[in-house]
Amino acid sequence: MSTTDSVADAPPIDIVIPIFDRLTALDAVGPYETLQRLPGATVTFIGARTGEYRTENGFLGIISDATYADKPTPDVIVVPGGVGTRVAMEDEELLAWLRSAHEHTRFTTSVCTGSIVLGAAGLLKGLTATTHWSTYGMLERQGATATGDRVVEHLDERIITAAGVSSGIDMALRLSELLVDDVAAKAMQLMIEYDPQPPFDSGSVDKSNDVVMARLAQYVEHKD
Repeated sequence: MSTTDSVADAPPIDIVIPIFDRLTALDAVGPYETLQRLPGATVTFIGARTGEYRTENGFLGIISDATYADKPTPDVIVVPGGVGTRVAMEDEELLAWLRSAHEHTRFTTSVCTGSIVLGAAGLLKGLTATTHWSTYGMLERQGATATGDRVVEHLDERIITAAGVSSGIDMALRLSELLVDDVAAKAMQLMIEYDPQPPFDSGSVDKSNDVVMARLAQYVEHKD
């Protein structure tokens, strides 16, 4: 779409985010916030049932407005991660829907451990993919080759995976470019003022240290 095209004339883009209990909120909300203003886009949270699903710690609820059956042929799928993926990866209703819907998508994507669900559906066999750094082994057991890249794309297969949590925004910006153009992606980046300047540089294992890793282990153990 050129800068002179009318937004009103944009073709529809049907984007769905399947949710489940104990998902990570930003995995879903980051891409939602980025993609929902694209011209022609609608973003729908879907689930096995309509209604509320609670995030990992139970503090936040996200509402599913439609079921898998309501959305058999979306243009884009974004599967979030979270502790709940351990159950979701064995949910045959979800996996069957993913396999079927993927046949019609423009892009099937995941954030964080959402890639393990794509793998369980058989969509990552023989492909490189990414996930949260702590679950590379789990991803590889689903037939993928894990990489530490922040976003991994296989455009011929229409598959894109993003690493942990915040990388979902990076992926959504790339999706914006693929779905519309680079100007649209830049406009979405500006809209959400995505200009990361973190006060610390400890966002990957390579940049961390033993003290931080030990503290993180304590926090994870406490939450589990």
